[in-house]
Amino acid sequence: MNDESWRRAILPLNSTIQDAIRNLTEVAIKICLVADDEGCFVGTISDGDIRRGLLRGLALADSISGVIHRNALVLPPAVAHDLVMRMMAVNKIQQIPVVDEANRLVGLHLWDKMVAPQGRQNMMVIMAGGKGTRLRPHTEDCPKPMLLVSGKPMLEHIILRAKFEGFVNFVLAIHYLGHMVEEYFGDGSRLGVHIDYLREQTPLGTAGALSLFVQHPEIPFVVTNGDVLTDIRYGELLDFHCMHAASATMAVRVHEWQHPFGVVQLDGVDIVGFEEKPIARSHINAGVYVLDGSALDVLAPSEHCDMPVLFQRLQERERRTVAYPMHEPWLDVGRPEDLKRARDEG
Repeated sequence: MNDESWRRAILPLNSTIQDAIRNLTEVAIKICLVADDEGCFVGTISDGDIRRGLLRGLALADSISGVIHRNALVLPPAVAHDLVMRMMAVNKIQQIPVVDEANRLVGLHLWDKMVAPQGRQNMMVIMAGGKGTRLRPHTEDCPKPMLLVSGKPMLEHIILRAKFEGFVNFVLAIHYLGHMVEEYFGDGSRLGVHIDYLREQTPLGTAGALSLFVQHPEIPFVVTNGDVLTDIRYGELLDFHCMHAASATMAVRVHEWQHPFGVVQLDGVDIVGFEEKPIARSHINAGVYVLDGSALDVLAPSEHCDMPVLFQRLQERERRTVAYPMHEPWLDVGRPEDLKRARDEG
């Protein structure tokens, strides 16, 4: 990687987590390099480091000091190419910073990612059967996932993004005006993928359609709502699920809400403190999941069930459910203003 490019990934110590996220997006090499004022190497920040920090309660405006990986593998400049590649393979990493004798950053080794994405046999199920009542009149004669954004149905955007990551097997769960979805996508050959359908006779919720599988999938599969537009990496979500040996994984986002008033803290009738317009942070369901086939054991045939209920049932059976904290752009197109935003930003 030339000097101009890799130096763009360097962050000063006074950066925020939001700065790191912006750098990861703009430089697009999956790592930030942290250096002090003298250019000495401090550590690295990856997407995973940020997600773990968000789970610990850190905010986007917080310093990067809480998410820096300070024991990153580094190499001196004069290391043979073959040895670098072997070290990357053995350590299962895609980047190795290069430092001189004074620990100053002088370069960065990158695994060559300029190849076609790894093909994935894992299925992606897209829930596309809802009526979209909040989006009327747009949905009076068009199913919500078929509403156009940048000249294509939202559903097509989701399929094409997943295809870019190597997914080729799709299942669309359809109900309301489902024939329009089938007529447009067919078997998927026009898009270079394979598409099957789960046809709901009655609305079955965000998870219930999965009970219509004749056989449970043998390997983990991705599920997404058909009205969620996001830059999330479906493949990384799937890898995260497998790494944590979970029955079900839910992508979550940090939602911040500022109280409009100053809050008075009481102990009985005694005032013990004040907090001026505090900010509350919580994790919300992003509508994207990974499930093991065995997770479908908790569903009854053709039973209405939403995804949070499925997760609760798995927890009651002491099956592992995990959260995948995401920070990528995300929009749940549920209201007319959301559709306008999607079209304006598309």
